[in-house]
Amino acid sequence: MPSLGLAEWWLTAGAVFQNVWNAVDSRPPGYGIKDYDIFYFDDCDLSWEAEDAVIRRAADLFDDLDARVEIRNEARVHLWYEAKFGTQIAPYRSAADAIDSFASTTCCVGITRDRDALRVHAPFGLEDVLALHMRPNRRIAPQHVYETKVAEYRSRWPSLTHDPW
Repeated sequence: MPSLGLAEWWLTAGAVFQNVWNAVDSRPPGYGIKDYDIFYFDDCDLSWEAEDAVIRRAADLFDDLDARVEIRNEARVHLWYEAKFGTQIAPYRSAADAIDSFASTTCCVGITRDRDALRVHAPFGLEDVLALHMRPNRRIAPQHVYETKVAEYRSRWPSLTHDPW
């Protein structure tokens, strides 16, 4: 990722917390993971063309992986969110800010690399991730999104517990 020259980027979502669940639940690495999400933030150019250029460079970078990698500019999310989810949102201030808005606080985890060290972003901590327990995050996502995620994840990790909305 550093070779893409992005100021801020995070490997996030299921690529992180689901791999922790796999380790805790004695499942193989990568089990149940649909894709690997990478969030970046560039508010200098909010055009689709600028984001698409990064997506294409990343596709070349990850071409040798047997995995689907999805990279998205979180500075653009407010431009399309309402059409997809039915509600407006304010622009994110950073990619980490976008991570903080996942439907479950348990999913709000990201990993990045600064120079030679890894850095973890987990605004709600890691206790629930390690306990395979989901809690709703009512910041942006509606109730049905949280409940759909819980049902989907429980089908792959039956030991997962959750709080009701």
